[in-house]
Amino acid sequence: MRGGKSAKWVVGAIVVAMAATACGGNDSKSGGKGGATFRLGVTEPVAIDPVNAQESEGTLVARNLFTGLYDVNNDGTLKPKLAVSGTPNDKGDEWTFEIKKDTKFSNGEPVNAEAFIRGWTRAAAKSSASDVAYHMNGIDGFKDLNSGKSDKFTGLTAAGEYTLKVKLSAPDFEFNKKTAHSVFSPMPKVAGAGDNKSFNDAPIGNGPFKMDGSWQHNQKINLVRNDDYGLDKAKLERVEISILNPSNSSTLEYKGFESGQFDWARMPTPQLPVAKGKYDGQGEWLKLDSSGVNYLLAFTTESQMKSADARKAVSYAIDRAEIAKGVFQGLQEPATALLPPTFKDVYKADVCSSCQKQDKAKAKEYADKAGLKPGDTLDFGYNTGAGHEEWVQAVAKQIEDVLGVKVKLNGLPFKEALSKEQEKGANGIWRAAWSADYPTADNFLSPLLATSGINPDASGKALGDNRGRYSNPKFDEMLVKARETKDAAERAKIYNDAEKLAIDEDQALIPLWKRTQYRLANTKKFDGVKMDFFEDPNLAEISPK
Repeated sequence: MRGGKSAKWVVGAIVVAMAATACGGNDSKSGGKGGATFRLGVTEPVAIDPVNAQESEGTLVARNLFTGLYDVNNDGTLKPKLAVSGTPNDKGDEWTFEIKKDTKFSNGEPVNAEAFIRGWTRAAAKSSASDVAYHMNGIDGFKDLNSGKSDKFTGLTAAGEYTLKVKLSAPDFEFNKKTAHSVFSPMPKVAGAGDNKSFNDAPIGNGPFKMDGSWQHNQKINLVRNDDYGLDKAKLERVEISILNPSNSSTLEYKGFESGQFDWARMPTPQLPVAKGKYDGQGEWLKLDSSGVNYLLAFTTESQMKSADARKAVSYAIDRAEIAKGVFQGLQEPATALLPPTFKDVYKADVCSSCQKQDKAKAKEYADKAGLKPGDTLDFGYNTGAGHEEWVQAVAKQIEDVLGVKVKLNGLPFKEALSKEQEKGANGIWRAAWSADYPTADNFLSPLLATSGINPDASGKALGDNRGRYSNPKFDEMLVKARETKDAAERAKIYNDAEKLAIDEDQALIPLWKRTQYRLANTKKFDGVKMDFFEDPNLAEISPK
């Protein structure tokens, strides 16, 4: 999951924390019918329909409107939802899922094997132009469906009303984990094609909540409890999501929590020590070492960052420890790998040699090899409104001071930033982050670095999440080998080797910081409030006091 708006950091390069802005009682009003209303603020999502929900804001809504085969516990284990079982064959190229019987969409349509086939086919179809459909590219027939050569997903069959058979184009013993992504949601017949605007703005799902009216763009999204939900019903009656100005959304969230407008909030980094001191003792301060990483995206096919030497020069020029201490005030930790420490079975520290400490001499040496000369201009893009300005400026200054280049900052609203990254000819480096969609190393290595993750359209626009266009056949082969390896320990070793190739030898991406998340939650009015695996509030499990 592209985590561009998950880390709401507004920081001063070397600044002291500002004083808390306002006070309030966080007075959430009951929504009636024995429930309550939980309120939070976000910036405008790209999509809330699972066909293209891709960042934290959009997937938060999609995951509460739809329930798929599996969810994920915070420890990275799968949590069965509609999957009664998921079983691979001996080769690992075919999976059989038994689906819970007698659940339905909020409009009364049944949720069965055909509903899953309908949803997956809809997402993968060419007309949907989905940025997240590539998660299905291991299913037989995906390429023909996604390219428009076919309108059928040949790898999917219903072997009974509640039995879904999935034929893969190659073995994958972790395929069941991938189905935790919201793009694998079932769909009712009324959904129509993936570009059905009315459904895109008011999806009809089978989740714990349903839409209360349509998405009012740049204003609000309201959810109400789905009383016909087939699993444990939500205890909240309503969820009110305010869409905030992207230029200062993190500040608005924090002030909204302080004043009682919101029950959940992210905070500007200068406010973190103040907020922790004020709310930790009250049980309203949440911390999660999440399954994610913050990094710099380098466009590997264009002139500035085309060579690994240029990318290593930039990486060696950055003093991660200094920024972690000064800008993030010790609340973030430098990353020396792409994979997160939460993936205990596969994580290895210090995979990235250039990430371990700033080395000005090596930075200049690699810049010289790459032909990156003092006075050259290096483009540096980032999304505005999420609080990245000051740390981006701090990184830019370090690069300028060490390499003598001129760093041109290019800040854009998140939606525009994502679009800009996709364009053919995108150049330089961009601020980026990734949070796990499902608990496997493949979810980092494949979307961000595999050739298939580029998924270009006819114009050369990258529709997948490999926005840097990194492509190494040897790396791709290693991922295939890992997927077809049944033994988990042996599979982890292959993933380790693949990560080292891409991140250390080729420096395809530049890791910056591990992803520790902080939130404020109104535990005075609500019980059971937590940050889930996806860094979102666990809305379906929250109950009013």
